[in-house]
Amino acid sequence: MKHALHVLRTLGLVIGAATLLSLAGCQEQTANQNAANTSVQPPPPPPPPPPPPPAMAFEAARGSSAAYAKMAMPTPTYWQPSNTSKFPDAKPNVVKVTAEEPVSTFSIDVDTASYGIVRDALNGGALPPADAVRIEEMVNYFDYAYPGPKDRKVPFLASVRVYPTPWNKDTKILHIGIKGFDIPKKERPRANLVFLIDNSGSMAEPNKLPLLLRSFHLLVDQLKADDRVAIVTYGGGVTVPLQPTPGSDKVKIMAALSQVQAGGFTPGGEGIRVAYDLAKAGFVKGAVNRVILATDGDFNVGITDPKALEDFVTRERESGVYLTCLGFGNDNYQDATMQKLAQAGNGNAAFIDNMNEARKVFVDQISGTLFTIANDVKIQIEFNPARVAEYRLIGYETRLLNRTDFNNDKVDAGDIGSGTTVTALYEITPVGSKAQMSDPLRYGKPAVAIPRANTPS
Repeated sequence: MKHALHVLRTLGLVIGAATLLSLAGCQEQTANQNAANTSVQPPPPPPPPPPPPPAMAFEAARGSSAAYAKMAMPTPTYWQPSNTSKFPDAKPNVVKVTAEEPVSTFSIDVDTASYGIVRDALNGGALPPADAVRIEEMVNYFDYAYPGPKDRKVPFLASVRVYPTPWNKDTKILHIGIKGFDIPKKERPRANLVFLIDNSGSMAEPNKLPLLLRSFHLLVDQLKADDRVAIVTYGGGVTVPLQPTPGSDKVKIMAALSQVQAGGFTPGGEGIRVAYDLAKAGFVKGAVNRVILATDGDFNVGITDPKALEDFVTRERESGVYLTCLGFGNDNYQDATMQKLAQAGNGNAAFIDNMNEARKVFVDQISGTLFTIANDVKIQIEFNPARVAEYRLIGYETRLLNRTDFNNDKVDAGDIGSGTTVTALYEITPVGSKAQMSDPLRYGKPAVAIPRANTPS
């Protein structure tokens, strides 16, 4: 009988927890049968079991069969990439009490990367990371029929409207729309461009380098004969596959793009330095001098600290060379770095997830992408506490400025491209509304209404 039980336990270690449970249920019956048939020749012994795992296996056999089953079924060994994308960690704006803070100041934002990232995630059947959703970029992705200036002497025109709030009948939406002057195509200035292309190993995916190169083909098609293009790549090292070349030689430019392949590490910092040097060497006064960086934002060799890269770009913009950032790929996209670099470089950031987006950036809105009509544009709103009890700026969390920054030209702000529209929304609570969240000051004097003719409400 002891011999039979020993055989059963040995078999249990070989065939797994499920069989062990089954045998345990009929253990007593099997033992009795073996005792009654001692004269029958026993079956040949089973093959020796594999070396037992650590003591945990024996503990599982004596105790919890579920624990043994968990141990006996290891985690699948197939490779699954992890998503290492990073986004700015910005908290939503809080409600401000007008009597305490009547002035709101922020930089305009013409970036649209957030919309592309959110769309790409949803198209892939996943929810986007919460920090990837920036409301102002979602709103500003679309064009609006704002009236624009008729003369280039007025770089942009503002429109202000007040509407009911869709989600709260007791508040209002203050809608501010800005339309930039749209430079006629025949008056478009020359362009001195440097394509800075990340061709490191991380870009070897269909939605990265191949999509990037097809996107640049669209831009090359838009070049005028007197435009000039150079190409800098960084992947395993920094190379210059195309020296400054006139836009009339599109065949040569296309041929240089077709030779770019992915591989190697990512010396992005050195690539940015070489691209700026090339743009400055071919600087054309009165033209658009711009570096167009196309990458997933992963810098792992050389200057890798985002703050150091931002400081470098900030210094370089004084030369008159601006920076546009184009993001590709959804598994390692360093959005936080791209946004900071675009802001520091007096440029904009977009995320290209398909050819339709590439056409929007490089064909439909090429003037807004390349040609800046106003630098360091800031918005400052002063609310009348006699009419507005509270307010909240919707979005622009990464663009907030101090009140004193408005008149400080040393403080950087966003830039408006040709024909670009910018939208800003405030949720405001009128005085006396049921939606008011703050109690009036116990010892303060109530605000006195200022005549509408003197001060706008």
